[in-house]
Amino acid sequence: MKIKLWINNKVFEDDIKPDTLLIDYLRGKGFYSVKRGCETANCGLCTVHLEGKPVLSCSTLTAKANKLHVTTLEGMQEEVEKFGGFMADQGAEQCGFCSPGFIMNVLAMKKELVNPTELEIKQYLSGNLCRCTGYMSQLRAIKKYLEYKKED
Repeated sequence: MKIKLWINNKVFEDDIKPDTLLIDYLRGKGFYSVKRGCETANCGLCTVHLEGKPVLSCSTLTAKANKLHVTTLEGMQEEVEKFGGFMADQGAEQCGFCSPGFIMNVLAMKKELVNPTELEIKQYLSGNLCRCTGYMSQLRAIKKYLEYKKED
């Protein structure tokens, strides 16, 4: 099956098997921020943006991305570095394995929700699992980042 898609604004055209998962396609192209975690679409590690909306690449066929734009962590470097600083300041990065998917969801949430409450933040990010933290440092980092973005 022939596909054409944009990954971080660079065009890719390939002939793929119809059952190719987006995570496998992306990692095959060198986008290693997209992590494989649970294999059951429950951890959020594989989150990417498809046309600006967060999707789990481990449960999305590459064919679904045909003629669409995919954004990985590598394609959002400036925003990622800003938010990453807030995570580091709050001790929220720990081992960092879950960070790429988590950050992709935080950046999507920032675009979708205006002045989210703590409950809305928790609900939006409920699919992101972290085995190192108790989530409080991540929540502090998100709140501080959103405050900063209001002033920006």
